[in-house]
Amino acid sequence: MTPHPAARVRPAEKADLAAIRLLIETAFGTRFDPAELEHIWALFPVDRALVAEADGRVVGHTHSGPMTITVPGAELPAIGISGVAVAAPQRRRGVLRALCLEQHRQIAAEGVPLAALTASEGGIYGRFGYGPSARENRIRLDRRFARFLPTAPDPGGVRQVSVPEAEPELRRIYEAWRRVTPGAQQRPDAAWALRFADPVRMRGGGGDLFAFLHPGGYALYRHHGDQSIEIKEMRTLTAEAHAALWRALCGRDLSHDLVAGLPADDPLPYLLTDPRQVRTVGSYDTLWLRIMDVPAALTARRYDADLETVVAVDDPFLDAGGTFALRISGGVAECAPTTAEPELSMGLDVLGAIYLGAHPARAFAAAGRLLGAPGALRALERAFAWPRDAVLGWGF
Repeated sequence: MTPHPAARVRPAEKADLAAIRLLIETAFGTRFDPAELEHIWALFPVDRALVAEADGRVVGHTHSGPMTITVPGAELPAIGISGVAVAAPQRRRGVLRALCLEQHRQIAAEGVPLAALTASEGGIYGRFGYGPSARENRIRLDRRFARFLPTAPDPGGVRQVSVPEAEPELRRIYEAWRRVTPGAQQRPDAAWALRFADPVRMRGGGGDLFAFLHPGGYALYRHHGDQSIEIKEMRTLTAEAHAALWRALCGRDLSHDLVAGLPADDPLPYLLTDPRQVRTVGSYDTLWLRIMDVPAALTARRYDADLETVVAVDDPFLDAGGTFALRISGGVAECAPTTAEPELSMGLDVLGAIYLGAHPARAFAAAGRLLGAPGALRALERAFAWPRDAVLGWGF
């Protein structure tokens, strides 16, 4: 990496908006429409944005906004980061690192325990202490061959409604769902407005959104030609709502394939006579977390088993690391810095990856990224497990 001595990081100004738009559109190969930008700037105000400037031009950008994220058994304030881009001629010259340093100094000054982002590339953010904290499987199901087991719930109660008509219920269901789902965020009006605006660039060539509504859940979907339906968002509060919505989706005539993103342990395959009909065609991360304050984050969430250990956490980017005594009893944790010898050692990115229960400790141990005796590793994994999958609430 060759440093770029002319690049300097500064707060963004309204006069930078056109340059920021060009940078992001160029970096991500997309075009925003003006109405969409209004919603984005409501979520991530310009007065929270940073730019990197070189030779009088904006060559880098990042912006952020406050969030509330559900963690196991609790909710935590966080700062969400989005719109991270560096102009191609300035890449590999330290511009991103300079932006991230200033961004995270500001986040640390705000005193929130978590920073969050969604990553366009998986190899970028680990070095800044982020771990992939929620994941999703992309599945494809040919509804013509999907047969529900005789024992599968068939509660009915699904209505086909227009998206505007469904809006109040969508908001109600989402709010109840996100309060018990690790990784899900409180959804501001601007984020709902962006979902309902449904910009053409986000449709992947598909049509308008349609809605199925159940008292305990909803599904938003769109058609891709005559053959495929893409489920863009499904949120369910009960197993009955989950089964009812999938029965309704599988009952659609004309289209054959149903495509959706599902949590790793979604029960859909187990509703069917042939679980192989739910074909996993991709697997990817959704939410990335950086623990800004280890004791605050670890004492905020709840746990599935007791644990008493000492953990060394390495943060190569800033100074959130250290050695911490962690004691969990009855699901509640105490955590504080200690000079005791650690039983477990990991990077801050690994702590972020296991924090919501999405990844087992043994996988990182096998990769040499989480060190400790077998008994200590098993105890850690039991404690950090959680009965609900971690799911990103809305993309940012």
